[in-house]
Order: sequence, then structure tokens, then C-alpha cells
Amino acid sequence: MAYESNGWNGDAHGPVLFTNVRILDATGEYPYTGEVLIQGNRIKQVSRGSSRVGSSPMQGNATVIDGSGATVMPGMVDAHLHLSWNNAPGIDPIQMMELEEHMLVTMEMAKLVLDAGFTAGRGAAAAKPRLDVVAKKFINEGRFPGPRYLAAGPEITTVGGLGDSAPSHIPHEGLNLGLVVSGPEEVRRTVRQLIKYGVDSIKLNLSGEEITGMGAEETPMSEEEVAMAVKEARCRNKVLSAHARSSGSVKQCVRHGIQNIYHASFADEEALDMLEANKDKHFVAPGIAWLINTARHAEQWGIKPGSQVAMLYERELEMCIDTMKKMHRRGIRVLIGGDYGFAWTPQGTNAKDIQTFVEMLGFTPMEAIQAATKYGGEIMGMGNELGLVREGYLADLLLVDGDPVADVRILQDRTRILAIMKDGKFHKAPRMNQQRLRLTA
Repeated sequence: MAYESNGWNGDAHGPVLFTNVRILDATGEYPYTGEVLIQGNRIKQVSRGSSRVGSSPMQGNATVIDGSGATVMPGMVDAHLHLSWNNAPGIDPIQMMELEEHMLVTMEMAKLVLDAGFTAGRGAAAAKPRLDVVAKKFINEGRFPGPRYLAAGPEITTVGGLGDSAPSHIPHEGLNLGLVVSGPEEVRRTVRQLIKYGVDSIKLNLSGEEITGMGAEETPMSEEEVAMAVKEARCRNKVLSAHARSSGSVKQCVRHGIQNIYHASFADEEALDMLEANKDKHFVAPGIAWLINTARHAEQWGIKPGSQVAMLYERELEMCIDTMKKMHRRGIRVLIGGDYGFAWTPQGTNAKDIQTFVEMLGFTPMEAIQAATKYGGEIMGMGNELGLVREGYLADLLLVDGDPVADVRILQDRTRILAIMKDGKFHKAPRMNQQRLRLTA
């Protein structure tokens, strides 16, 4: 049976009108008082100015939701989402989980993310070949709750690279989190296999990761291997993404036109120049929550602050902060998405990135919110219909108690998110009382 929203389903009553609300449209304009009319799964009309409930010319036969000054804004988008990372205390519990259990846990994560106000997400990698593909299918069919999702497959990695996690004396493919390749022809076959599975994007591990024993500044994949992956993906119209912490790997992304660059902490001035010259072709999601929490907040799970691995992440965090500030000043699109999904970076806390962008990266509150909305719509490939409160756009909206521009931290408080609408239907309905909702004749 199809999944039913928790509470009143606005679709059952036809059009929905949000009145007496502040509209944060994510264009960069400061929130203004107005009304938003939803018809079907689209924003039908946005008007400025307030009106008394019951007298609005936009009302018609709509269900009227009196926001009482609450803020209507676009649903948030996580640009670097791993739905099959299941809040586990490390990599091993993720990759060793039985497939049947893993599929169910993936759907639990999808609901957690949507419950937190994230109505869309770009898959950055799946722990097993078809977890993302099946999750997307069941979400789209309305059988399970979750965000709009673009499915990834497992990361493609080199022998001995990030994701080749089998012990050297047990070379067993099933023990690896990534798909291990060596040489262009193996890359070709792997990309074709992932496309057969139904993924939306191909992810390459172009650099290392300190926690796995391969340095973040190493760049193990050859130019020939990268070129083959790009060629095969493009001929099937698939987007490419990369785990790219090292400066060399960022340059590979620009040279080969890999759209989504994850991390990029160690990008040097040459890499920044290359990115700036091609800034309309790339998105950067630094995954800064992973750096902060792994360095400082993972002692309970065996990573003690001050230990060697923690200090390596402290060093990268310092580099990441400096690099992202430079990117932001150069007009390069930097998006939220913190590599959530481990015990110390749990799914559902994704909105913390917005606060981090303000406090550590020098973004204004509005710029940080745009990194989670406007640019999120763009990385989803839906920039002309997602990520703004604008007529004709998809009705993926939040009703928030307060002004997120005045205090972005309220977006982390689920009690302050009064309603969550995705595709014109309420996942979380506003409370049915006289102050917040009224049905018209």
C-alpha cells in the first residue's frame, strides 16, 4: 500500500494557500510578507502583501493555511548525500551489513533526511550496487517517504585506493566498499555495469582518505582511466562526480569536465584558477561536517581528539576552511552536504552545514541558505524548477517558525519546521488548529 503522509494530506483538498507568511524565496532577496498558492505539485502564484484570512482573492476553493508570520522557504537539498550510510560507527559495519537489512536501513535514512526538511538530495555514492536505485524507485512510487533523489552506485576506485578495503591477503571483491578497477578497459566495463543498474551518476575516487590509510593528498587514478570513465558516462548522458581532496584530483575534475567535486580541501591556486574559469560547469560540496566531527567529536567511536588520524583531519579542516573561503570569493558554487551517515555525523543533522558555512566559511546567512536551496536545485539538474519559491516551480516547501535569515540554527530544530511539503503534498502537515489552518467554502 502507498505511503500516507503523517497528518492531513493537502492534496486531498485541492489547492493550498499559505497566507500571512514571510516568503524566503532564495533568490537573495530579503524575506517579504505575502501569500503562496499551490496547485497540484507546482507553485501557482506568489503574491506580496498581507491579507485577512477568508478575504484573499487568491483563495478560491483552496485550503488556507494561516502561517501567523511563519516563513515559507524552499525545501533544503543535500548535495552530497549517502542514503545507504546508515549512522554506523565506522566503514566496516556499513559494508558488511547484509543486503536485505541494508535496503531497509537505507529507507529509514531516507525518512530521517526528509523529516529534517531535506526534500531533495544528490546521491554521492551507494554502499552496494543497487541500494540507491531501488530507494529512488520506491520513493518516486510513493511506497516509502524520502527526498527527491538522484541515485549513485558504489564509488569506482583503483587497486589499493579509497574503497579497496579488502585485506591484502584476502582479495575478495565482496569486502570492498568501492568497485576496484585497474586500467581503462576495467573502468569501461564497470561504468557500463553501473549504468545497467540504473544509476544517475558515476562517482570516481580520485584521491585518498586519511581514515583508510591512503593520504588525502594522493591522486591514484590515471588520466587514461579518468578519461575512459568520462567518455562512457557521457555517451549515456550520466553526470560524473568525484571524491577529490587532493589538488591534483581537483585539476583532473576540471580537465575532464567532472561536474560534482566532493571535498577539494587541498586545491592550490592553479586548481582554483581552473575552477574559477569554469565555475558555471562545476559544483563543490566540501563535506565539512565530516572533517569537523571526525577530528573533534568521534572519541566515543575510537577516534580520540589529538590522535594521529584526528590531527590529520584537523589539518585538512584548516585547509578546507581557507580553500572554501577562496572559492566563495571567486564565485565558485559551494554547496552544503557534509558526508552525513556515520555515528558521529548522523543523518538528520544535515542542516548543521548551513550554520557552519556562516560561522566558519564567511557566508552570509542568505548565501548559506542559497547553498542549501537555489544551488541545490541546480546540482539536481532542476535549476529551472527546484530550489526557489517562484511561480511554476515545484512545490517543495518548508513552513518554518521564525526567520532563518536572522538565525540559521532554527533549521536544525525539527519543532520549528511546522510543515514539510514535497511535490505539492504534505509529508509533515501543519497542526490543525484555528490559528494555523482553515478550510474555505
